[in-house]
Amino acid sequence: MRSCEDVDEAALTYAEVKALATGNPYIKEKMDLDIQVSKLKLMKGNHTSQKYRLEDDILKRYPQQIATLKERISGMEADIQTAKANLPADKEQFFMKVGDKAYTDKKEAGAALVEMCKETKTVNVPATVGEYAGFKMAVSFDSFNHKFVMNLKGQLSHNLEIGSDPLGNIARINHALESMPKQLAEAQTKLETVERQLETAKVEVTKPFAQEAELAEKLERLSALNALLNMDEKGGDALGMDDAPEEENEGQETSGHDVQKPGQEEEASIKPETGESAVDVPIPYPVENAGHNYAVDNGKPQGAKLAAAMADKPVQRTSLREKLEAFKAKVSGTDKLSIEKAKGKEETL
Repeated sequence: MRSCEDVDEAALTYAEVKALATGNPYIKEKMDLDIQVSKLKLMKGNHTSQKYRLEDDILKRYPQQIATLKERISGMEADIQTAKANLPADKEQFFMKVGDKAYTDKKEAGAALVEMCKETKTVNVPATVGEYAGFKMAVSFDSFNHKFVMNLKGQLSHNLEIGSDPLGNIARINHALESMPKQLAEAQTKLETVERQLETAKVEVTKPFAQEAELAEKLERLSALNALLNMDEKGGDALGMDDAPEEENEGQETSGHDVQKPGQEEEASIKPETGESAVDVPIPYPVENAGHNYAVDNGKPQGAKLAAAMADKPVQRTSLREKLEAFKAKVSGTDKLSIEKAKGKEETL
């Protein structure tokens, strides 16, 4: 099983970008630690995965391989003894049974084997065709590779290919029997290797993660930086550095108008210069974005003075109801003045 590093560049949160823009020296350290911790965690994950694989190898794979190899070695040793006991010391001597007939001539025996193969009608199913040197011979047709395969059956099975050459088939059978000592040595070597791997795995599985202390140290420092920068795991954007919003002034202007403070009183309703009531003076109105410059529509001196006086004072907002009452009062005052003038004329007449 292969593994590779997959540590992407750290993605900045809003809080981190904000801290980076302010020139906070801790933000770069935090970003570097994030990458280092990610790599260490990946290495620890690989170590843990390898530990689990070793545990499986110790409990299952290596014991199974060892048992299989020991069984093969035991069967190979028995087959070697069988071959030694039945093969003649003189290679010129020969004895093979094909079907129900015994042959002492190699060429005739080989030809009989070829005929037996031709009569075989089963596919991938061994059919016994004779016996040689204490081993049963079975032939089957390999439909995938389109060839005949012979199986020499002792304690183990030894397979070889059967061709159309009679003498060549006898030579292949003898070679399969003579190669058993070499196969036994290979099995013994492999058994020693697997047993050595098992012992190594038992030692490796007990080893802890080599960078465990480094990972713990960096995690502790990263937690301290997160607390210092006030960045929790949820990605909050609050920072512990000059980020408190300024309090708004209580007297802040709203939409270009000054708001009258509680308790502020209006000026006297009657002006000494003219004797006119406040309701007779046109109500100044603010010109939008004009910095408290007010227009007076009637051009009267008292109106200009009033506008100049109110330029430095907050404007009192007048409701529609108050405007209506002031208008009624003005109208009422005009009517009384007209009645008094009419009476004066009548008296004069």
